[in-house]
Amino acid sequence: MRLMKRMLAMCLAVGLVVSMTGCGSGAKKAGSITIYDGQFAEMQIIHRMVKYLVEANTDITVDIKDQMAPVNAYNELLKGSNDILNSYDGTVLTTFLGLDPSDVPADATLYDFVNEQCEEKEIRLLGKLGINNTYAIAVPQAIADEYDLSTVSDLIPVADQLVFGAEHDFFTEEGSAKYNPFVEFYGLKFKDAKQIDLSLKYSAVESGNIDCTVVYATDGLNKKAELTVLEDDRTFFPEYNGALLVREDLFERFKDTAPDLEDVLRQMDGIFTQDDMIDLSYAVDVDEKAVEDVAKEYLQAKGLLE
Repeated sequence: MRLMKRMLAMCLAVGLVVSMTGCGSGAKKAGSITIYDGQFAEMQIIHRMVKYLVEANTDITVDIKDQMAPVNAYNELLKGSNDILNSYDGTVLTTFLGLDPSDVPADATLYDFVNEQCEEKEIRLLGKLGINNTYAIAVPQAIADEYDLSTVSDLIPVADQLVFGAEHDFFTEEGSAKYNPFVEFYGLKFKDAKQIDLSLKYSAVESGNIDCTVVYATDGLNKKAELTVLEDDRTFFPEYNGALLVREDLFERFKDTAPDLEDVLRQMDGIFTQDDMIDLSYAVDVDEKAVEDVAKEYLQAKGLLE
């Protein structure tokens, strides 16, 4: 009897270990692609498009998990628990790789240089999506008119009269295209610099609590807030060409079940224009349309989805 109890206990213990191994938060389903969602409408739209295209053209299931900050999603990509990340060549260069636009050789494009640097990490960018969602400095139209602002350099003599505000991420030291390097590069001395929650940034601009901020060039909220985007006349910010960042082993994993997976994903190469993406993110952020509907309708309009 004791022997039987001991064997039963051992079997239960083994079963528990197996169960726990399969239930970890980082566990991936067989035959599925994992994507950690982005924090912005643009990333969320693109991730849904990936899901729709892959599931419509292959037997693979795409599992979109909770939102994650870009740096964390990138780290998960390196670890293998994330398969695809909508990203930008400028983000990969400055934030993920810790390099600077000046590191790009004169005879190379930023995009090609980034992909060369990614080889040793066994990741790569697929084709450009057609958008350059670079950082941009923006002010309300009333401020632009009052101080006759059209370029970032125009801010230099009047910055001490203006309050700059932006999300916490822009004030971090991760990457060279951030607040301190920016103001040092242009010689700007603002009256004050405030770190605010991303969700409150546009309301802070519209209420007059801040006079100047950093935005993404294709953000539909720029249109809603009637912001004037100032020309980066000394080219501080690098290009931020949108592209899917993938693990090199992704296509090897599905070579038997979905040998055309890369071709399916490359249907998104050059799919957007700047104005298209502004309108799509506006539809989500301002018109409050479901991101799934916006993504699906755009693919249908492009003839890529029934």
